[in-house]
Amino acid sequence: MKAIIFDLDGVVVNTAKYHYLAWKKLAKELGFEFDVAHNERLKGVSRMESLNIVLEVGGITGYSEEKKNELADRKNGYYLSMIEKLDQSEILPGIPEFLEKIRKAGYKTALGSASKSGGMILEKLGLMPMFDVVVDGNLVERPKPDPEVFTKAADLLGIPYEKCIVVEDAKAGVEAAHAGRMKCIGIGNPEILGAAEKVVGSTEGLMQVDLENL
Repeated sequence: MKAIIFDLDGVVVNTAKYHYLAWKKLAKELGFEFDVAHNERLKGVSRMESLNIVLEVGGITGYSEEKKNELADRKNGYYLSMIEKLDQSEILPGIPEFLEKIRKAGYKTALGSASKSGGMILEKLGLMPMFDVVVDGNLVERPKPDPEVFTKAADLLGIPYEKCIVVEDAKAGVEAAHAGRMKCIGIGNPEILGAAEKVVGSTEGLMQVDLENL
């Protein structure tokens, strides 16, 4: 038996843009601009680590942990408000078909995401039945590139790490997969994700990947 572990934002669902817009709004309130290039650094990392990067971009130092927690909660409030009306139109192209294909082929499936909203988002999208296990930010402490989110998913599935394939859109996620002795399919730019065993330009390309010979 083998397993495929999916990241959430930018892989299963198009919520990555809402994280970006929420951080951008927070940055503007703090007096600086946060752009798409800066946002690349946030892919696959935890909420608090993302906040530290955002503050670094703004040249802001000296905030207490209490203040940082307040800012992170404020950003999360913006994000949750933005995804309140999330529906199946936000599922990325080809993902339902790919999930159906691999499950019919006998693969176990898991979500492995730093987002604390992972389970809630799958419920909103009607995708929860397609996942055997959901591991999100509520179950893990260490952010990618630490492999904890993926190894936890594999442990819950009862699948050896070497028999797991991770689907990721972030460099930190590819590094986390390899740190967990797993193979990885990258979605996006080969220049950024080139360490993955296979890189496809979009989620629609997943259907053509030869999973047995990665």
